[in-house]
Amino acid sequence: MGDRIRLSSSLLLEQRAWQVILDREGLEWSQPQPPSARGEESFSVPTSEIIAVEETEIDEKQSNRRKWRKMSKRHAFTVYYMKRKRPHCWRCKEATFWCVDEQLCNQWIQALKELIDSQTSRPKRLLVYINPFSGKKQGQRIYEQKVAPLFSLASISTEVVVTEHANHAKDNLSEVNLANYDGIVCVGGDGMFSDVMHGLIGRTQKDSGVDQNDPTAPLVPCKTRIGIIPAGSTDCICYATVGINDPVTSALHIILGDSQPLDVSSVHRNKTFLKYFVSLLGYGFYGDVLKDSEEKRWMGSVRYDFAGFKTFLSHHYYEGTVSFLPATHTMGCPRDGRSCKTKCRVCKQSKRQLEQLQKFEKDRHGYDRRNQWHVIRGKFLAINAANMSCACPRSPKGLSPSAHLADGCADLILVHKCSRFNFLRYLIRHTNEDDQFNFTFVEVYRIRKFHFTSQQLEDSDDIHNMQKKHFGRFCSDQPTCCCTFSGSTWNCDGETLESPAIQVEVHCQLIKLFARGIEPPSKYEESPSMVQDRSYVGRL
Repeated sequence: MGDRIRLSSSLLLEQRAWQVILDREGLEWSQPQPPSARGEESFSVPTSEIIAVEETEIDEKQSNRRKWRKMSKRHAFTVYYMKRKRPHCWRCKEATFWCVDEQLCNQWIQALKELIDSQTSRPKRLLVYINPFSGKKQGQRIYEQKVAPLFSLASISTEVVVTEHANHAKDNLSEVNLANYDGIVCVGGDGMFSDVMHGLIGRTQKDSGVDQNDPTAPLVPCKTRIGIIPAGSTDCICYATVGINDPVTSALHIILGDSQPLDVSSVHRNKTFLKYFVSLLGYGFYGDVLKDSEEKRWMGSVRYDFAGFKTFLSHHYYEGTVSFLPATHTMGCPRDGRSCKTKCRVCKQSKRQLEQLQKFEKDRHGYDRRNQWHVIRGKFLAINAANMSCACPRSPKGLSPSAHLADGCADLILVHKCSRFNFLRYLIRHTNEDDQFNFTFVEVYRIRKFHFTSQQLEDSDDIHNMQKKHFGRFCSDQPTCCCTFSGSTWNCDGETLESPAIQVEVHCQLIKLFARGIEPPSKYEESPSMVQDRSYVGRL
């Protein structure tokens, strides 16, 4: 039947005979229909979506009821595979095939195992960090009941660490031998992911001799992939890279060995490293909401609504200076309507052009970019830098719908001072299909770097310069400084960051996730009746 066919047999599936074919592209089974029928039933599973194969134990009583008596010996194997239940939501399904003899059954099992083993991108050993306090404190239960059975089915060995305090995972990653693992999995919310990400990036730079406090130092990309099992309050990063906050779907992405590069932005002040972020860095409104909500953690998840309403009513604005370097290498722009999808062409082409631009800058040695920087001074209700769309269930489009995951740039959104009514109109557009940037008081730019200095700090610098001129010393030379800052707080991926001046740079594809980006919409087709309707995890 051709060189590309590895196995072809007539097997039984739910008391019907099917022609089953296995080749390098995957598994396919079809059943010819009577001449009066319009066609034939056919189902296929790509190799990349086959999870595991096992020999099926036969229940004698059950097999007799199903009238398998014509078969002298009963032999069967079960194939577990990924099935799209609805857009972005995956489940583990199974199909049991019956063979006429043991030799044929073993032949099929062996061929399927060899095919699965040929998927070299799949992990075999994982280091798992569980935050038992994230979200509704269900992280450990979610992992043990929904994720661990799937890892066991896929023959993935795990080492589980239940975190006991903040930065536990970060500190632990500075000591473990990363070569012993094919990936790191974090079970929790965005804070848990941030903890793991900081630990992994910091460990990689330390091993490579890179000083993270140097804002001009090129960072070394991390080879170890990170998987996210959502168990937090918002899980924005998981939602923006997978399309849904579902532990089973995320576990299947990890098992199948998906890989999605991700940009990471570094935040410095002078020559001191502060934080990394992959989704949002927000000053003004989103920083104030986070700061107020952190003071009301006893309220649970409702604290975000309360803090948001309170911050909206206060309507604070902040003065400062924003300077940024536009991303001239990118193939997209913030308002082109092209969202980031699986195998995104914009990300691939932008990365290629960024590498050429950086090589040009390096060859020129003294390449001067000062004339390319843009400077904007004003009064702002919000200053947001989005590395990704920042989509979540409450805001399906996110803060910047056309932001890309791995194009080496971020979208800088400046919301100038406006009336409370106009600001409400802007916020509402995060939840509908209208263009949220179509306001005179909103500016958006695609950038590689940006700096921000609050007006209070600029005024303080003027005072310091005056003191030095007249008194020969700075105010900061005194034991206690008389200058105070009444600026906002930075919301850095859901964590507060206090700094009146920062320097931000985007690092293209610094880390990789066990994900494949947002898949394009496709028509959902339910599993055929002969395939068991319940999932593997649900059956357990």
